[in-house]
Amino acid sequence: MRKVVTAVLGLMVVGAVLFSSVEKVEARAQYKKAFETKYEDVKKKNKITCNACHGKKKSIRNNYGKALEKSFEKIPEKGEKDKKKIEAALTKAEKEKSAIDGKTFGDLLKDGKLPASEK
Repeated sequence: MRKVVTAVLGLMVVGAVLFSSVEKVEARAQYKKAFETKYEDVKKKNKITCNACHGKKKSIRNNYGKALEKSFEKIPEKGEKDKKKIEAALTKAEKEKSAIDGKTFGDLLKDGKLPASEK
């Protein structure tokens, strides 16, 4: 009986440690859907993932993600839900300079490339 109690307590401690170390991720599916709808040619040529706007860590935005964020007037805490505001921000972000010399994000998107393309 003592071994069972020790094992259960041990599993509870391990579970608590694992649970407390999990990073909170809040998906913004509405942004991905708006991006795929607006840029169908890009979707046909590329697999669209969170990396279109984020780096390896989802809490960090890449150069396109930062431009997109800047394109919103104000983003609500839970993310923008208004489709027209999201599309307007996507359009506004197209005008920003990309990491490719002489190319805007819009130029890359028109070429069917993901906007966060590196040099």
